[in-house]
Amino acid sequence: MDQALRIRVRGQVQGVGFRPFVWALARRLDLRGWVLNDAGGVLIAAEGAALEAFIEGLRLEAPPLARVDAIEVTPLGPEDLPEGFEIIASAGGAVRTRVTPDAATCPACLAEIRDPAARRAGYAFTNCTHCGPRFSILKHLPYDRAQTTMAGFTLCAACGAEYADPADRRFHAQPIACPACGPRLWFEQGGVEIAGDALSLAVAALAKGQILAIKGLGGFHLACDARSETAVALLRARKRRPSKPFALMGRLEMIRASCALSDAEAARLQNAAAPILLLARHSDTLAPAIAPGQNTLGWMLPYTPLHHLLIDGFDAPLVMTSGNLSGEPQVIGNDEARLKLAAFADGFLMHDRDIARRLDDSVERITPHGPMVLRHARGRAPSTHPMPPGFEDAPQVLAMGGQMKAAFCLTREGEALLSHHLGDLEDPLTWEEYEKALTDYTALFDHAPALVVVDAHEGFRATQAGRALGLPLRAVYHHHAHLAACLGEHLWPRDGGRVAAIILDGLGLGPDGTIWGGELLLADYAGFERIAWLEPAPLPGGDLAQREPWRNALMRLDAAGLGAVADRLFAEAPRALVRQAVAAGINAPRSSSAGRLFDAVAAVLGLCPARISHEAEAAMALEAQACRAGRAPPYPIGDGAQIATAPLFQGICADLAAGRSVAEIAARFHVTLAESLAARARDLIAQGAAEAVVLAGGCFQNALLLDCTLRALAGHRVMAHQSLPANDGSLAFGQALVALATPA
Repeated sequence: MDQALRIRVRGQVQGVGFRPFVWALARRLDLRGWVLNDAGGVLIAAEGAALEAFIEGLRLEAPPLARVDAIEVTPLGPEDLPEGFEIIASAGGAVRTRVTPDAATCPACLAEIRDPAARRAGYAFTNCTHCGPRFSILKHLPYDRAQTTMAGFTLCAACGAEYADPADRRFHAQPIACPACGPRLWFEQGGVEIAGDALSLAVAALAKGQILAIKGLGGFHLACDARSETAVALLRARKRRPSKPFALMGRLEMIRASCALSDAEAARLQNAAAPILLLARHSDTLAPAIAPGQNTLGWMLPYTPLHHLLIDGFDAPLVMTSGNLSGEPQVIGNDEARLKLAAFADGFLMHDRDIARRLDDSVERITPHGPMVLRHARGRAPSTHPMPPGFEDAPQVLAMGGQMKAAFCLTREGEALLSHHLGDLEDPLTWEEYEKALTDYTALFDHAPALVVVDAHEGFRATQAGRALGLPLRAVYHHHAHLAACLGEHLWPRDGGRVAAIILDGLGLGPDGTIWGGELLLADYAGFERIAWLEPAPLPGGDLAQREPWRNALMRLDAAGLGAVADRLFAEAPRALVRQAVAAGINAPRSSSAGRLFDAVAAVLGLCPARISHEAEAAMALEAQACRAGRAPPYPIGDGAQIATAPLFQGICADLAAGRSVAEIAARFHVTLAESLAARARDLIAQGAAEAVVLAGGCFQNALLLDCTLRALAGHRVMAHQSLPANDGSLAFGQALVALATPA
């Protein structure tokens, strides 16, 4: 008698063509039974002689977007199974499956929209089970059409036949559509739809140097001709964005015309997530105003049929930057776009498929040491990460994250679900989006936390909101969360021993009540000890010190006995008032922040304006200059637990006086910072106090700093972020791990 089994498949198995794959595999192996989607993933009942080969096929032959995390097999009791193998209706229940991120257009759909004889020729909303919108259109689980923003589009007979045919790649593709029954595209100006082909009208407007607002997957973009300095300068002026680099979109051959592109980078660009990828530029074929002073450009490939058709029609690269007012979340609604983007855009390329949630483009880069995620968003979120050994049976936890680059984390059943990037919570609309997303994720994933975890900084909005939930609560120090997030990404066991953690970022509250940001910690998930730190300096004006780098430079130069140099470099700044306020202890908290140290060095070298227009502007300019120099020797720097910075600034000023190039000085600074902390980390390992080294915090998104630090740690086990952001985007994951490892 044939064996009969009930098979549960967990992972990313809904909305990816998994059921038709199971159906085809079972029919090939002559099995009888059924398969369905439910809130736990995919459930299968199967009977036949080839069940062992069937289970092996589930793992090895899964569809391209699928991710199989677990296959659970139990004997099947008495049950009437069909004579053949069937796909049956989805079932409800408690939500335990994951949601598939939005996926870039697959080759089959791309060929179809470019085929004049195809039914979907030129159709901007073509998709199948291997590509298209997922998370951006989903309202509820399980993932069925009625639970998405496609519910209002009734399938025509042709699409209905494809949708119902298990042998078709569109079987149960929930966003399935065609020109006869799906969303439509139009072009409008001044709130009025313009008659004619929408794409042709958009291409003509771009060719005239106009700026367009284009509705995409997770929100609107602002687009213009990337070759036109006039158009790019106009976009900068309208958006009041003087220097922050713009993202670009184009085909691979367009990217290769301006940037060096390795095989690994080309593969990353063509990944289903289709991120923005930072690439080394090698020519000046594009408008200089796209990324002033930078050695890299942020490129992405077209990732929807609409983008492909637009690039095909325009046949040149486009600037493709977030459609939003400065500091606000990306616009997603048509009426919202008309209201907020009218001052920026000369025309609107619109459609009538609603966006369920805002999703910025993911941003990544490939370094000599592997991939790096700078922004975890569209195409990557929502993603689940396994909890490290020792945390598998942890209760459900909600970790609220930090204030900047906010993201929260839900843990359950041995997995952590990290939200998409939400932004800076100081902005009221971003805070509103954070609250909406928290409600959204909690309902979507049926999450009921037993514990809430917050940053120890009482002034953070996410901390205040976490405390207001009225649940058992744990506060975690910022830099402890950073190192735990990196440990967790690398699946470091709960009892894996202590590590030497170099944590470099902008700011985070320390247990001594001061603002940390340049630390070497000896730590594990449960606790930490501060071993070494950058000499603290006042932050004159508090938050102003983050926006006006000269303030940090003034403090560092004064402390190094170089006040006269500061007077010469910053002659127009209100130095006397700042010095008086600091002497009186007025709004000048002391900080060991590595981020502010970068700002100070950049200001001394004249690489940033008196007031920067975006976070990390000064540090990015410093990295760009340093990359233009070769290997450089470090400056002398202080010994001991507190790393004195006076020798560093004395060396920098001596080099300036001697006529050394800004690039060489910038390179020497990077090496100095890396080697000073790496030497102390090496000592901890040599003493047997630490098992490995962790590198975390937003400063390690600087690829040169990462490279210098890894070189200084050669021969030792080092963990640095690769799949999660080193910045505060992964902070919530670390918060959850620390709270779970720390006794109440």
